[in-house]
Amino acid sequence: MKLADVLKSSVLARARVVAAADSLDRDVLWVHIIDLPEFVDWVRPGLLVLTTGYAWPREESAQVAMIRTMANHDLACIGLAVPHYFESMPAVMRSEAERLHLPLLEIPWDIPFVQITEAIHRTIMDEQYQVIEQSEAIYRALTHSALEIESLQELAERVGGLTRRSMTIEDSGGRILAEYTSQHHDESAPDESARVATGANAQTPARLLDYLEHAGYLRSIRHSPDPTHVPWLPQFGMPARVAFPVRIKEELVGVMWILEGDEPLSVLDERAARFAAVVAALQITRQRELASLEARLGYAFLDSLLEGRFGESPHALERAQILGFDPTQPYRAGVLVMDEPTPLSREGFLLRDQLAGDLRAHLRHVGAPPLLSLSLNHISFLLPGRIEPQRVWSRFSSESVSLALGRPFAGIAGVQKSYQEALSMQPYLPAHSLYLYETLLLPRVLQGDEEAQRAFLDGLFGKLKARRNGDVLVDTLIACAQVGFHYATAAEQLHIHPKSLHYRLLRASDISGIDLSDPDTRFRLQLAAHLLSLSDNHPG
Repeated sequence: MKLADVLKSSVLARARVVAAADSLDRDVLWVHIIDLPEFVDWVRPGLLVLTTGYAWPREESAQVAMIRTMANHDLACIGLAVPHYFESMPAVMRSEAERLHLPLLEIPWDIPFVQITEAIHRTIMDEQYQVIEQSEAIYRALTHSALEIESLQELAERVGGLTRRSMTIEDSGGRILAEYTSQHHDESAPDESARVATGANAQTPARLLDYLEHAGYLRSIRHSPDPTHVPWLPQFGMPARVAFPVRIKEELVGVMWILEGDEPLSVLDERAARFAAVVAALQITRQRELASLEARLGYAFLDSLLEGRFGESPHALERAQILGFDPTQPYRAGVLVMDEPTPLSREGFLLRDQLAGDLRAHLRHVGAPPLLSLSLNHISFLLPGRIEPQRVWSRFSSESVSLALGRPFAGIAGVQKSYQEALSMQPYLPAHSLYLYETLLLPRVLQGDEEAQRAFLDGLFGKLKARRNGDVLVDTLIACAQVGFHYATAAEQLHIHPKSLHYRLLRASDISGIDLSDPDTRFRLQLAAHLLSLSDNHPG
């Protein structure tokens, strides 16, 4: 219990603080009566020492030295019974205790020490009993959580509710897997969610973890069972927090961050968080087992994603994130095509498995999730849009394979669209080559490929058609292309003023990014106008 709470008790109502009144937030672990000349071996940190002063020295220098010794032993407080052997606490002792932030009390002589020790010890024992009871309740709640919860988000909400503190659960790379923002926060504290506390963008968590690694904190997480206290980091704009490692055997699979707020974490909070880290490890282990099972059953996750059978429930999305897929980021769908006839021979199956293992390892090497799916002589995979396709192809360019990649799109539907683009390229793929959908699109258009023509027109006019009155802007571009970009003639054919034509073209350029001064863009628009005149269809 805190010294300030001790002084509020009725037994010490008449005691007077005579030094270090600003240091009453010290923890009182026990009360001890000491009236010995040699007291050093009898004191421990956190003690409230009661004394009559009978054995205290009378020389001021010795009194100052005694205060310094007691302060070095991190006592909670010293209480002197007055007046008897001392009329009051000596002035030099008060002055030195004030300098060293060691609280001193004057206790009326008529208050028996036994009454003080009995009252305070009873309160301390009651607090400990309450901690044990609450700890048992938390243990039961989290034990049920280990059996009941289906996601790390449920665990974060349950632990955050028990501790009344904001928290996040992150993987070892700093990516947030679950978060909880407590409503019980200091009104004067910065307004930050749990996500902002650990970094709202994709780069800050990695920068923070790099900082902690450099400062030695992550080494403590990896090699110590104790939570790691991280001080306030001004360069990240974060308040103090505590990190609890989440391990599976010796592997660090994540970190549970808990914001301390105004009040440091209590023993009870730390017990709850430490046990919650174990539950988090169990949940991640369960998710890994599910992922492993999916891989053994034919890479069901990626199959369901590419084939449109993926259910976007919170549980499914969390499992996808644990596997490394982030639906908010753009991905290319890739298809690695083996130069092997189907059905595959035994040697073909062995070769496909070997290629799949190599691809999985190489994806990890370039920082991509190792998500694969096997079918006949194809190996499908996902490549984050931030990674250049050539980095993957460089590993397989000497193999008897070809690689087709769709355009990068975000979201579940976007991945499926990219996959369909990659599949549509297979009839046009030369052997032992890398082709991107966007680079192969124009030759296919010129060859009369209807699917490529639709994609070509959608690429030019899709953004415009999605806008209100966008068809007017499309008609304007087509009219300009049909007259060789003679704007006066185009305005006349559209029956509008040249200034209106100029306004429409500026707006079309702003929306779609089309640069009408670029010869290649003009060629594409003229080709689009020709395709539309042949099919008599409008884009969209």
